[in-house]
Amino acid sequence: MSFIMTAGNAAAAQGGGFASYAMLIGWVVIIGLFLYFTMIRPQKKEQNRIKTMLSELESGDSVLTSSGFYGVVIDVDEDTVIVEFGNNKNCRIPMQKTAITQIEKPGANS
Repeated sequence: MSFIMTAGNAAAAQGGGFASYAMLIGWVVIIGLFLYFTMIRPQKKEQNRIKTMLSELESGDSVLTSSGFYGVVIDVDEDTVIVEFGNNKNCRIPMQKTAITQIEKPGANS
């Protein structure tokens, strides 16, 4: 069997190359969209939620820290807060705002 390249076969081979590149680009776009909607977008939504939660932080709020301690906010600065733990008035610890994972307002019922 001899393989002779005719003009029709050559044109089909060139067109198939373009179609395969278009298919490859299509799959890359689909995978990129899948990654965006499953990984990047939820992470950005969570970052925005944390940002708004920390911007609404006020004195008197009950908080849960990332280390698992519950306390009451005494003072709020730009990037630090002073939290009072327990009933002991001497146990006031300054910490970063980013260490706070949950906030409960004093009048809110959970």
